[in-house]
Amino acid sequence: MSYQATHEKVLFQADPDAASTLRSIRDRIFQVSNSHLNRRVRVQTLDGHTYEGVIAHVDSGHVYLRIPSPPGQRAFFGPSDAAILTLVLFELLVIVLLA
Repeated sequence: MSYQATHEKVLFQADPDAASTLRSIRDRIFQVSNSHLNRRVRVQTLDGHTYEGVIAHVDSGHVYLRIPSPPGQRAFFGPSDAAILTLVLFELLVIVLLA
């Protein structure tokens, strides 16, 4: 059995400058979010979705927002009746600290 090399067609490749800018934005959002762990925030995404909750955790690519379970929700949310919403760092447009 012989192996034949295939020619791969690149469908998308980010511009190096754009990739650098995205990394910089991601790192800045990570720093801001990480320095406000356990604080109540309002987050708006690039798609216009808005969420309010408490920053529960941050890793290199995500913010984990603890939000109250919606009324009538028939899912298990654990003992605190809260859900964890995972948001991708580079999709965040605005993070507002709430009192």
